[in-house]
Order: sequence, then structure tokens, then C-alpha cells
Amino acid sequence: MAAGEKTALDYAKMGADTLIRKFTVSELPPKNRFHYHQGVFLSGMERTFFLSGDKRYYNYIKDWMDYYIDDEGKIRFDEHERQFDDMQPAIMLFHLYKETKDPRYKKVLDDFVPLVEMWPTNTWGGFWHKYNRPNQMWLDTLYMIGPYSVMYAHYFDKPYFYEIIYQQMDLMRRNMTDPKTGLLYHAWDDSKEVDWANKETGLSAEFWGRAIGWYAVAIMDLLDYYPENNKRRHELISAGLDIINALIRFQDEETGLWFQVVDKGDVKGNWHETSCSSLYTYAIAKAIKKGLIHKSYSKYIHRAYEGIIKSLNFEGEDLIVSKVCIGTGVGNLQFYFDRPTVANDLHGMGAFLLMCTEYYDTCKQIGL
Repeated sequence: MAAGEKTALDYAKMGADTLIRKFTVSELPPKNRFHYHQGVFLSGMERTFFLSGDKRYYNYIKDWMDYYIDDEGKIRFDEHERQFDDMQPAIMLFHLYKETKDPRYKKVLDDFVPLVEMWPTNTWGGFWHKYNRPNQMWLDTLYMIGPYSVMYAHYFDKPYFYEIIYQQMDLMRRNMTDPKTGLLYHAWDDSKEVDWANKETGLSAEFWGRAIGWYAVAIMDLLDYYPENNKRRHELISAGLDIINALIRFQDEETGLWFQVVDKGDVKGNWHETSCSSLYTYAIAKAIKKGLIHKSYSKYIHRAYEGIIKSLNFEGEDLIVSKVCIGTGVGNLQFYFDRPTVANDLHGMGAFLLMCTEYYDTCKQIGL
């Protein structure tokens, strides 16, 4: 479980502490926007709190929510076009509402319900990724709105959401999976009109690492809330196992990491990407903990975890998570190769915290 003398939970705390020192809640980027960049990081911090019991992490999350949610239960600075990316942080409100019973938190959760119910879809019922992306389904969407929806179904008796989120996963699985590799393409336009879409299939050209990570993590997180007797649970498990078994074929044996474009590790210009490697490790570890795959899969998470820990740097007390792709649209191979990298951005650090906490918890519970 440990790399050197530190546990994975120690590394998670170091990552969370680094960004707490750097950013007050009002400065956490993107400033003045309720957005998934903060949400992914804060969800990793929430898991760090659950495992460590350190109330500083709970207080930081609550203070961030209280900065963004006004006295009437409305999100401040919410003047831009609504998109699922700006709803993802709501997953932290379920625990906060359970702990505090603050009606403002419940109002935010309730206000998102009609947005999901009325969201525009393609001809098959698939959510548009954004209002300005008509007919386009992106893998990212399953993570941005799936966990919120099924958590709402679980806590507030909205069973319809189980079916609608399953439908999103199923459309992605059936229409975006490559039969040769088992990987999923980044995006699909069923109208085949956007410039990146294949004119026969509507698919984008490549398997982008972090998009597949969002999909894999989302499936494992959805399973936390689908009831055991829900008819879709088995199919979600099947989809999760399919993507895990596809991904392990492309793990770099030397480093334990995965590449920015997952299936092209031997192509010049490709590079190891930290956030997708962290997200895959999280998904595989969680599948082991849930008993969905055999303990023998632990070799993949051990290799990945050690590879990521070896890639870390330090500046004084600060932990530096580098080689993280910036936020990315859909493009061709060179587009993905040329994407800039950043250190300690929020979805990179968030993915790292998710990996560390799940790796720690899985190893502890299963005795790996």
C-alpha cells in the first residue's frame, strides 16, 4: 500500500493541503464559476475527509459551497449558458445536506432536476454534451451528470433517473465502442454533421485518455447507488468490466501509466498522461473492492500507482502533479498530441486524489 514510507492516503492529504495553501475558496479556479474543475478536486477532497476524518477538508468544501450558494439557494455568478459541466459539483451537496439539513443545499439539488429532465437529446434520447453541441454525445457527460442523477434517485426517490442515466451509458457503449480494441471514441454525432465526425459512423477519430477515464469512473460510481434489484445493474457491471479489460491491454509495462491517446503508445509524439492514468487506476481498484473482478487485477493498480508516485515532484511542502492535459475538445491525432500540459490544475489533482483514496481503501479492505 505504501510507496516509500508514505501511504496513498498520505499522498492524498499532501495534494489536498497543497491546493488549500494556494487557493482560498473564492480563488479556486475557474474563479466565480460553479464548475466541474472544482468539483472533481473537491470530490477527491471529500473522499480524503471520509478516510482521514480531518475536518479541515469538510470545512473547505462547505465554505466553497457557501461562497457560491446565496441565502435563497441560488448559485452565484450563474450567468453563463447552463451545461452539465456546471452541475457536477452538486454531488458534494448530498452529504452536506445530510449533515446540516440546510435547505439551500436541497434547493440547488432540486433545481437541477428539471434541467436534466428537459435536456435536449439526439434522436435516440442521448444527451447533447452542451446546448451549443447539438446531437453530440461525449463520454465526459456520463461523469458530469450521471452520479448527481442517480444520487438524487437514491436519496429523494426519483427512480426514473436510474433509467435515463442507464440509457446514456448504453448509447455510448453501443455506438462509441470500437470492436477491435474495446475502447470508446471520445465523441459521437448521430447527425454526422460536425467537422470531426466520420461521415459513415458519426464517430470522432481517436481514443482520448481522460474522456475514457470519466466514463470508467462514472460507471463505478453509479454502481454505488443502483439498487441490487435494479434491472440495469447487471448491464452497468458488464460495461464497466468491458472497459477495464480493454484498458489493461494498453497499460505501459515500463512505467505503469497510460498514454494521452490510449491505443497509440508506439506513435511518436504521444505521451504519458497523469489524469487518465489516475482515473483508470481508481476504476480498476473500485471494481476489485466491489468484487467485480479478481484480486489478480491488483497488479495493474499497483503498477499504475507506483508509476504515478514516481512521477511526482515537490516544491517545499507542495506536491506537484504534472503531465496533465488541459481541458480538451474533440480533434484528430495531432490535436491530442499537441495539447498543452499543466501541473496541479484541478482536474489533474482531483483525479490524483480520487486514485489515492480508492487505492488506499481498496488495499486496506481487500488486504492487497
